[in-house]
Amino acid sequence: MSTLSRAQVEATLRQFTDPHLNQDPVSAGCLREVDIQGGKVSVRLELGYAAGLFKGGWAQMLQMALENLEGVDRAEVRVDCVIEPHKAQDQVPALANVKNIVAVASGKGGVGKSTTAANLALALAREGARVGILDADIYGPSQGIMFGIPEGTRPKVRDQKFFMPVEAHGVQVMSMAFLTDDNTPVVWRGPMVSGALIQLITQTAWDDLDYLVVDMPPGTGDIQLTLAQKVPVAGAVIVTTPQDLALLDAKKGVEMFRKVNIPVLGVVENMAVHICSNCGHAEHLFGEGGGEKLAAQYGVELLASLPLSMAIRLQSDSGKPTAIADPESQIAMIYQQMARSVGARIAQGGQTAQAMPNISISDD
Repeated sequence: MSTLSRAQVEATLRQFTDPHLNQDPVSAGCLREVDIQGGKVSVRLELGYAAGLFKGGWAQMLQMALENLEGVDRAEVRVDCVIEPHKAQDQVPALANVKNIVAVASGKGGVGKSTTAANLALALAREGARVGILDADIYGPSQGIMFGIPEGTRPKVRDQKFFMPVEAHGVQVMSMAFLTDDNTPVVWRGPMVSGALIQLITQTAWDDLDYLVVDMPPGTGDIQLTLAQKVPVAGAVIVTTPQDLALLDAKKGVEMFRKVNIPVLGVVENMAVHICSNCGHAEHLFGEGGGEKLAAQYGVELLASLPLSMAIRLQSDSGKPTAIADPESQIAMIYQQMARSVGARIAQGGQTAQAMPNISISDD
């Protein structure tokens, strides 16, 4: 019987492509240990993104492949998810207790950005990550409603300077809506809004987050630039619809993030197709293939293409977005795939950050 070697094990693993990293586990740098004891092979892989719903099936597939190798009596494959902080913009200090910040943005309103942000946060949490969401849309905060947080909820205050995020569905939530009257509009100029946002981000006592999803205000004005320049963002997700006007504004969003050296992780296309609930006829009400063209133009990934669905709207309005309201549905599976791809793009995107310093906030 031939002696089994590490090279044979690696060659077998190279035959399989991680669908989120778009690489085999060896080339992607996920292989951590190979132990060969006679006819027993033990392999440990380490994924740099949250993949709790994926890793079991992935391990089983690789295990079966290794057991088909000549000379292998038994194979064990262990897959761990280890999420590290990744480098953001230069000269922007890290945020205490937050490893990676993901901005969810759009060039214009009404394209489903907040719904995407909520489902991304919930999907990441379902994959086993510690997740928070910051509702940065000062003028029209909606995450409180989407997470089913009762009207009038106020965050607790620690040490008279830190807000404690409100927890809902396993996600830490913070929003300006928790600090203002729901019926009173915020009538502030840009600099006031920017200052309030920075204060909200830095004075929230996030509890050991792997990912903080920031639901950005629509547009590319001074508020967005302030956030991009003062908040350490690991990457941005651009949300659009296939409509030409939405795509035009989405391009401006991509260009804005590029100018401030924030990587665009990919594009999410909402309202891609409408399927009639009576006859099943599919119709592209807002155009077709726009998100794919935008992603191709900028060399980024089309993370998800979602239908115009009554269920998505009803579930978000009810305080239980699709990712948790109907987790086995086809739409929820799209959100899970999107979440894993976002985490994978961050893991692939650059250097691991140095140890993060604590941020102290004084009354000066």
